[in-house]
Amino acid sequence: MDGQAGEGGDEALDALRRAIAACRICRDCPAGGPQNRLPHEPRPVAIISSRARILIAGQAPGLKVHQTGLPFNDASGDRLRQWLGVDRDTFYDRDRFAIAPMGFCFPGYNANGHDLPPRRECAPQWRQAVMAAMPQIELVLAIGHFAQAWHLGSRKRKTMTETVAHWRDYWQGNVEGPKVLPLPHPSWRNTGWLKRHAWFEAEVLPVLKSEVERLIG
Repeated sequence: MDGQAGEGGDEALDALRRAIAACRICRDCPAGGPQNRLPHEPRPVAIISSRARILIAGQAPGLKVHQTGLPFNDASGDRLRQWLGVDRDTFYDRDRFAIAPMGFCFPGYNANGHDLPPRRECAPQWRQAVMAAMPQIELVLAIGHFAQAWHLGSRKRKTMTETVAHWRDYWQGNVEGPKVLPLPHPSWRNTGWLKRHAWFEAEVLPVLKSEVERLIG
């Protein structure tokens, strides 16, 4: 699935997929100098689609995704699929879902063993081109701070929790472009957050599942 090179779509989309798959910008020109080089060879992971109406905009691949080349192929993906109300086959159907994180490559771990944030080189290099290549997208699921910052811009609140809590503002307020629904990351690390904010499951997930059903039906 790396870059989705050569898999359907028109020539321009296939060219973009090949370019993403071949990208080595975070290896060759690391932001901050050689000390910030990746601990591994880059492996861009994204699903760019000419037909999907939903874009899942995550943060960056984790280690298991890096190893398999399949986005959300981990426990976080299992929880996300539960939120969406879809099975694995539906989730990986590129006619139904596009998946393009803010950083295409696994960024490595910090000193505490947590995933580092998306590489700073990636979004400036690719994000506009990816969005322009998929004008049919009607719903963007902005997962986590970095995706929300890009897709909501100045409308993003100070914290991720505040942004997700004000989801109705973005849901009802988009007069141009696709709807944007901010979501917390489905990582197991956020289990405590989900327990403390029961409104997310009670209020947001029913709307999310209903919209997903409408758009992929």
